[in-house]
Parts: sequence; C-alpha cells; structure tokens
Amino acid sequence: MNRYLFSLIVFCLSVTTIKAQSKIDVVHYKYEIELNDKNDTIKGKATISFLDNYRSTLAPLIQFELSNISTGGTGMLIEGPITVPGKTNHCVYKHEKNYLNIYYPEVPRFGDTLRFIINYIGIPSDGLIISKNKYGHRTFFADHWPNRAHNWIPCVDDPNDKASVEFIVTAPDHYRVISNGFLLEETMMPGNKRKTHYLEDVPLPTKVFAIGVADFAVDTVGIINNVPVYSWVFPENKKEGFYDYAPAKEILGFYMNYIGAYPFKKLANVQSKTIFGGMENASAIFYFENSITGKRQEESLLAHEIVHQWFGNMATEKSYAHLWLSEGFATYLAHIYEEAKYGTDSLNKSLQKDRDQIIHFVKLAHRPVVDPTTNFMQLLNINSYQKGSWVLHMLRRQLGDSIFKKCIRIYYETYTGKNADTGDLLKIIESVSGKNFEKFFTQWLYSTVNPALSIKWKYLARNKKVQVEIVQMQNDRLFTLPLEIEMTFSNKKIIMPLTIENKVQRFTWAVPRKPSKIRLDPNTSLLFEGSVTEIK
Repeated sequence: MNRYLFSLIVFCLSVTTIKAQSKIDVVHYKYEIELNDKNDTIKGKATISFLDNYRSTLAPLIQFELSNISTGGTGMLIEGPITVPGKTNHCVYKHEKNYLNIYYPEVPRFGDTLRFIINYIGIPSDGLIISKNKYGHRTFFADHWPNRAHNWIPCVDDPNDKASVEFIVTAPDHYRVISNGFLLEETMMPGNKRKTHYLEDVPLPTKVFAIGVADFAVDTVGIINNVPVYSWVFPENKKEGFYDYAPAKEILGFYMNYIGAYPFKKLANVQSKTIFGGMENASAIFYFENSITGKRQEESLLAHEIVHQWFGNMATEKSYAHLWLSEGFATYLAHIYEEAKYGTDSLNKSLQKDRDQIIHFVKLAHRPVVDPTTNFMQLLNINSYQKGSWVLHMLRRQLGDSIFKKCIRIYYETYTGKNADTGDLLKIIESVSGKNFEKFFTQWLYSTVNPALSIKWKYLARNKKVQVEIVQMQNDRLFTLPLEIEMTFSNKKIIMPLTIENKVQRFTWAVPRKPSKIRLDPNTSLLFEGSVTEIK
C-alpha cells in the first residue's frame, strides 16, 4: 500500500472526529468573488497559499474554516474538485461542522509553500452583510470581527494567523468597490459588470479583511506623508459625509507623529452597514451609516478607528483574551488626540466619565481585563475599552509623558506585523523604564475588582495638624496605589502624594490652618472610587 493511499484511508476514517493535525501558516489569500443584483448568492474562488510546518511521512491534513449550508439555506457549498496548481491529483476533502478538511495530494517537504484552489457558492449567513442602506439601495459589506469571516470565505479565522490578501470582485457596474490595500485595476466586463482588483501585501488577521460594494461618492481629503486619505460615502449624503470624515487627515498626521509611520498605502473612511459603530478594517475603515450628520459628531470615533491601524491591525493580540491591547490602546490614544487638540480639561472630563462607567461595570461583571472567555462578543465591554484605556493612563502618569510615549513606540516597532500578549507589553515597559511593573499589571489587568477607598480626616486645632485615615474597602485583594490628596486653604492648594498599600493607613501633616476642602486625585491620575468624610 503506498503512502498516499494509506493517507486517504486514514482521512476517511478519522476526519469526522479530529481537528487538523498539520501546523500551517497561511501567507496569502486570493479571493475572486462574483456578486449580483438578482439574489444573495455569491460565487467564490479562493487560492490559499500556506507554509506547512508539520513533520510527517504522510500527506498532511489541512483545515480551514468555512460555514456549511444550514437548514435555513445559508452557508457555502464546495463546487467541483479542490485542486493544487501544477498537480494532476485532486484533493480529498470533507466539509462538515463548518470546517473544511483537506488532504494535500502528496507528502511535501517541511516548510514548503503549498496552495489550494477552492471553488464554492452560497448565501452568506454572516460575515458579508447583504442588505439595503438607509436610502433603500443594495449594499455588500464584509464584517468579520471577531471570527465571522469563515461565514463566506475559507480561512484560518484566528487573529494569530496573519496573511496578505487580495480581493477580485466582479459586480454590476453601477457599484464601486473598496477593499484593503491598493487598487491594482478596474476592468469592464461583458453584461454591464466591472471587475475590481485590490491587493494588500501587509500580513493581516482575517478580522480586518474587508470589501465594501455599494453606490458610493468618493472624495480625496488629501495626502499626508505620501498616504492618500479618502472618504467613501453614500451619494445622497455626500456633502455632509465629506465634511464629517475630513478630520481623518489631521488625525492621521497626529498619530504618524505620535506612534510612527502609517503602515498602509491608503486610508479610506467608509460609510457602511457594519453592525458596529466602527470597524477598523485595514486601510478601509467602516463606520455605521448614521455616523454622518453634517455636524462632525464622530471625531473621537474616527480617531479610535485610525489608531487601530497600528494597534490591532499591525500589532495584533495573540488571542482575544488580550483584546485590551487593541481596544484599550485605541480608546486611550483617542483621548490623547483629544487632549492635544482640546486641552487637558477635555482629557480629564473623558477619563472621569470612563471611570464612573468602569466602577459600575466591574461591580456587576466581576471579570478581569485579560479575560479567557470564548464568548468573544462579550469582550466588547468596558473592561476592554475604558478600563484598558485607564490602565494606559495610569502607566503614563507613573512613567511620565516622554517615557510612556517611548514605550508605546517601541512596543509597536517590536510587534508590528506580529502578535503580542499582555506579558509582551510588560517586558517592553520594564525594559524601557528600568522599573518593575509586574504588580501593577497583576492588580489592574488580572483582578476582578477595583480599589474602593474610605477617607476620613480630622483637624487637630491644638496642634494645627490634619490627621487622615485611609481604608481599602474592596474585598479579595489589596492594591498598591499612588494617591494624591489636595488640601485647600483659602486661595492656596497643597497636593500631598501618598503611596497606599495596606488595609488601613494613617497620615498626619502640619498645616497653617484648617483646610476648607480636601479632595482626592485632583489630577485625575487614579482609577478608584472613594469617599471623603470630615470627623468633627
């Protein structure tokens, strides 16, 4: 019995019960997609190039994700044989339980680049939203986060496997197509169709692959450092849309200076039918269709999604447990843009609002920021966004602005095009600062509580002293906290910096007279809840 025949027997016996045993690294996806206006059926042809890193004397079993046809009729059906360029043997495959298991038709050499060509057809159950926009016009928008791409394209639907991608979309010629990367060509086809070809040569996670197909009006906002910035909006609201999305050029310039060079060849901001407020698809960001009002109400959302081009798209979390490395970064760096443009008071106001939301959420959820749940949609929460942002803010306060910015830049430089987790960020911060932040990371990112402080103070008139008692009220753990207390004396204010690390701590200070007011955290530097009570 030859090895290939033996492999087929093993495949037929085991493919229904095992996951793929090969260790593959997809390096490139090429998707050729046909869309029409008669129905929601799409035709696809996927050419997937990957490295096989499985040492075996057998032909390897390769596994991709692709939704099966459901009882409701949606899903994808493989059409014809799965082939390998240059090979005469067709691949044996089994498509079930939303996995496409394929045997490569021969035993490759370790580390070889292999390819499959997969033809398929079906109605997407998700991942590609086929619907009508608010003006009643038909649209097609990819919407992949967190792992919904496989509902319409075969792929390894995991943020830890990044690959370059190209989309070749054939659709009725009244549509315009936006996608990742740069436009290679547009070709008119018979039957009033147009074929549009985009290529993104930067490796990306599947969560930010995208196509958008609709009747669009397009505006060139400008070019900054050789990067063109575009607005793609529905024609009916193009005046308002071009106005609302125009700040993207200024925002992009700010982050180029703060983080580093922009990693893509264009930035397109797209009015869409995404289920999210914004979706940070690489170089082609999708925003909810009512983001356009003509009043520039979504400047912070623009900033948030543009930050993701660096953090999330290029420096990507290893798993969704570390989503805060994407969403927390985008939230806080949007605040930093806001601070630079509108001042520190604006930053503090946003942080105080976020702090109130975090305190309420954590009390109810009892979840850490680094959260191993497999319900990824539940991770789109205040822990990942606002608390992750506050963690970065507290790091900035402890490190100082220049060291914090250096840490951000070095973290990005180190992991651009790669994947990182919270421990990787910790190593960068400790290396750059020369300080130990392990306890800081543990208490803020892996704890399910926030610090709650009870502060009682008393003025000792005979000695002209203020006596303060601070109690940590939260259960489960004690925090180590840098806390500032502000005392007001007529028109004079004195800030006392403290380190809180015990359950109960007492401090006494000599003062010129009784303070008229005592306030905690006057510079908005600490995530906590607290009450201040004067003891008569």
